[in-house]
Amino acid sequence: MTSRLMTLAAGAGLLALGMTAAEAADRNAVLDTYADVARAGYEDSLRTARGLQQAVEAFLADPDETSLAAAREAWIAARVPYQQTEAYRFGNPAVDEWEGRVNAWPLDEGLIDYVDTGIYGEASDENAFYAANVIANPTLTVGGRTVDAGTIDAGLLSDLHEIDAIEANVAKGYHAIEFLLWGQDLNGTGPGAGNRPASDYDPAACTGGNCDRRAQYLRAATDLLIRDLEEMVANWDEDGAAREAVAAEGAETGLAMAFKGLGSLSYGELAGERMKLGLMLHDPEEEHDCFSDNTHWSHYYDALGIRNVYTGRYQRVDGSVVEGPSLSDLVAAADPAANEELLARLDATQQAMKALVDRARTTEAYDQMIAMGNEEGNRVVLAAVDALTAQTRAIERAGQALGLGAVEFEGSDSLDDPQAVFQ
Repeated sequence: MTSRLMTLAAGAGLLALGMTAAEAADRNAVLDTYADVARAGYEDSLRTARGLQQAVEAFLADPDETSLAAAREAWIAARVPYQQTEAYRFGNPAVDEWEGRVNAWPLDEGLIDYVDTGIYGEASDENAFYAANVIANPTLTVGGRTVDAGTIDAGLLSDLHEIDAIEANVAKGYHAIEFLLWGQDLNGTGPGAGNRPASDYDPAACTGGNCDRRAQYLRAATDLLIRDLEEMVANWDEDGAAREAVAAEGAETGLAMAFKGLGSLSYGELAGERMKLGLMLHDPEEEHDCFSDNTHWSHYYDALGIRNVYTGRYQRVDGSVVEGPSLSDLVAAADPAANEELLARLDATQQAMKALVDRARTTEAYDQMIAMGNEEGNRVVLAAVDALTAQTRAIERAGQALGLGAVEFEGSDSLDDPQAVFQ
């Protein structure tokens, strides 16, 4: 991913206006809301991950298609609150250093389990662990090294995660669990998601081989997800590292951190890396939830998370609401037009994402939408990309209203230098 400098510097007069207007809306109170919404989102992520853990244990105790379907539904439910937390990335070191442990993607799934080599291939010049297949091999000999994988536990998965400093070596987190529950999506841009049989976990009628080790892996990965989410919930406690990072250097720096997260997720990450890139390449491997075909919802809730942070309002999974003084309140006091523009752009993005979700529910999955030659599907995805891009410009203007200085948003070659994508 590239970096793009989105200048939020304001002139002296505007800066003075922003500081004066801020007297009507306490910046520290806004940052308290920002942190409270974060903690609630991560608490819900932990709660739903525990629900996933319970469903996984029920499935492993009695592996059949019904219990597998329940585990898959629990995984999808767990994605709802987590995706809404992603606007807290891109600037807070406590979140940035942690995020790759739970949501790293895309992944070379041959590291974990069997794959269809006719589609996946048998080796990669860039990744020695590309087809290591931990589940099938108690001892891994890769690149002259021997790795003891006799027991599949949290320690092994942590050691293998991004081994050799290769980000595609994803050994744990949501997407490793997704692969273990669905298996590869072998349909390309045709209809259908992954279709791993429940018998892959049934010792009495084992398919795929190594059913006991596959169960060990799924259990260990789910347990690790719980541990990692527990850590992040604690990081947003009153004395937690993530909350302290927001307040460490004063309110202006904390606000800049918030805007960096909003702009970076809106532009470089979601509009660029997760959407425009796959659309340009027409490549289903660039789909975010590529095994489950849940990508439309992941994009929807990412966009909703941006709105949550700006408006200082989050609806929890139990229906209760966490809310308080917001970034929107600050911007409205400093520049009402900038606030109204951003709220309108956020609404437009939600409408574009709803169109994406509606099409996925009634017509075709996201990987089909980005297929070459699918003009209507491509148009729906591009409309969401365009809405996110316009939204980012409004985020920039809102930051200018507060005189925050220069904030660097994450960029993407797919948006900033499209020709580089094909080089």
